[in-house]
Amino acid sequence: MASPISWHATLAPSLAVSLGLLLAGCASVAPERAFEASATAAQARTGVDARLLRSDADRQALQAEIDTLLQAPLTQDAAVRIAALNHPGLQATYWEAGIAQADVAQAARLRNPGFGFSRMDGGGNRETERSVSIDLAGLLTMPLRQRMAARRLDKTTLRVAAAIEHHVNATRRAWIEAVAARQAVAYARQVADAADASSSLMARMTQTGNASALDLARESAFHAEAGAGVLRADRLANAAREHLTRQLGLWGAQALYALPERLPDLPAAPAELAGIERTALSQRLDVQAARAAAAGTAADLGLTRTTRFVNVLDLGYADKRETGEPKSDGYEIGLELPLFDWGGARVARAEAVYMQSLGQVAAVAVNARSEARAGYLGYRASYDVARHYRDQVIPLRKQIADETLLRYNGMLASPFELLADAREQAAAVHATIEALKDFWLAQVDLETAIGTRLPAPSITNMKDTPQ
Repeated sequence: MASPISWHATLAPSLAVSLGLLLAGCASVAPERAFEASATAAQARTGVDARLLRSDADRQALQAEIDTLLQAPLTQDAAVRIAALNHPGLQATYWEAGIAQADVAQAARLRNPGFGFSRMDGGGNRETERSVSIDLAGLLTMPLRQRMAARRLDKTTLRVAAAIEHHVNATRRAWIEAVAARQAVAYARQVADAADASSSLMARMTQTGNASALDLARESAFHAEAGAGVLRADRLANAAREHLTRQLGLWGAQALYALPERLPDLPAAPAELAGIERTALSQRLDVQAARAAAAGTAADLGLTRTTRFVNVLDLGYADKRETGEPKSDGYEIGLELPLFDWGGARVARAEAVYMQSLGQVAAVAVNARSEARAGYLGYRASYDVARHYRDQVIPLRKQIADETLLRYNGMLASPFELLADAREQAAAVHATIEALKDFWLAQVDLETAIGTRLPAPSITNMKDTPQ
């Protein structure tokens, strides 16, 4: 390229190129830094520390950690940790933050300069033209584009954090369902064993003339229904376990993990929450994402108005050489003329999108308030039901069972009363397990609705359950 010729011809392009290189050098691509922001936001709401798996060494270390966690029956905290680290779909989502971070770095880079060269020979003359051009409009709007990319990164960070929160809460629900189903299977088998014994007893009583064929048919029917209950409970338990396994992202030998025998006991008292609507609006990631989207749309509208007339503006240096003639230097500018498209449609579209985003923010806020209220009401109602079974139904059933057995031993009650009471006990215990499961599921739903975890409750042991 020829030496500098004048301010107008070369200094402005050179300055623009230098500034573009400087801005490009200030931006770096660091996917892990973008994900750390998502992981921090999710950790504050779920208590789970997620991390990005970048290499085979990371994955091998994770598998060793999972093997350690699976040596004991899988707790809920261990389940959500495994899910946040090991689920391949969730790990794929984590890279969205890295993609957005790369877009921020790309926005800080000026479009590569263009180089043109032409050569013509004829009549003993040779004409050569060379040119170098840069995207001046891109340089002028670079700060705006950087801010837009940064806002998109913020929205992506919130979206990735929300994905972590959603998967963690879904895993908590899956763990509760799986453990409750396992507990139900264990009790269904106890009921089936008792029904088998009662059916055998009734058969002997029928043979000795102490029971009728109708009594035997009733006990046989109960025995058959108890067997069907075991099969049904097994099917539900297998389905619940497989759902949990998918949430964990496990397969092979690791899918043979053990589960606790029963759900945690009911807390001594429910959590008392004040200002749940305010908490939901300040903590929920979907509310924050909607606000960020509206703010970003408003800023994007400013860029649209700024560039409505100038879409392409190229500034470049050119020189021309002809045989026997001195070299000619100069510059060239390329500008798109707004003859057909004045940018009004783009501005109108941006304004419509902005008004749409405002309505979406309001809708998300209304839903968040309602879901927070409904979640807390469901949580308290589920606690009251489970406590009623714990403090009223089960103690009364146990008292009835003890009294019936005492009367039977004293020959004051018939075997029919004893067997009928056993059937009623089975229904009560099954309802108790369901009520306890519903409470823990309601707590997960409440935590999802308000965007944060409840404080760890104090636990009281369940009162003795009739067997």
